[in-house]
Amino acid sequence: MAPPPPASMPLTQRLMHLAQTLQFGWFVGHLTLLFCAFRYGLSYITFNFYSRWARFSYRTAFVAAAATYGIVVYKAYRARARAGSRPYGGGLALASDENVQYLLMALVWLFGRQIPLALLPFMVYSVFHVATYTRTNLIPTISPPQQTVTPGASPGGRQATKTSPLADTIGKFVKEYYDASMTLVASLEIFLWFRVLFSAIIFTKGSWILLAIYSTFVRARYSQSSFVQGAVSQGVARVDALVTNQSTPPAARQAWDTVKRLGRQATDSTDINRYAGAQQPSKKAQ
Repeated sequence: MAPPPPASMPLTQRLMHLAQTLQFGWFVGHLTLLFCAFRYGLSYITFNFYSRWARFSYRTAFVAAAATYGIVVYKAYRARARAGSRPYGGGLALASDENVQYLLMALVWLFGRQIPLALLPFMVYSVFHVATYTRTNLIPTISPPQQTVTPGASPGGRQATKTSPLADTIGKFVKEYYDASMTLVASLEIFLWFRVLFSAIIFTKGSWILLAIYSTFVRARYSQSSFVQGAVSQGVARVDALVTNQSTPPAARQAWDTVKRLGRQATDSTDINRYAGAQQPSKKAQ
């Protein structure tokens, strides 16, 4: 993330300098996503799912999501091009980039039918991205850190930098809740898969195509995210604890064993590392 403008510049120029960067557009995109998701949530809790404002808020939220991840993908492509390296190194490497995956899923949700649950993972990411940008760029631009001299230090001694208390509070929030929030995102994405599966079972229009696309996305997330792996393991352990109960019918135990066996087979047969070979590690979703 680019540093804030120099503190020697007037405030107006600092803000103009900040607003002219792609990173600021990325920040505005995440802020727009949060605002639209909140507006859609108001329509949802009042049962106005398909009102004009609800449809506008839902679609605009995913337009903002696609724009933010598009900016990240573009910046990565441009950085590789300037360095003279081959951008992404091939189709499989491109598909393994988490930002590309979220960009594609944002477009899928944008043009598909409304599924409110699909907004939640993007919202959680946006909360932390907005918080991080506010702490590292927006606050230092409006109120630059001040250089203070430690009492009793020599005149030529090293000066300390006094940061904004608000920035420190935001930093503590991000550090304290990041892991728990990423676990929440993983759980939401897995739950969303079951939501899409249910739509396919009742033969909702286009649901089988959506299930295939989203299953591919979840499989990629499982191979790349320790949080998704942990959420799956935790879910499997909970079901194991339920089916091992003596009151559970033998047929239910056999069915669960079959599901686990098929799941392991599907996971092994769709392991992209078997086909991609040694690829560069994908970047964290931004």
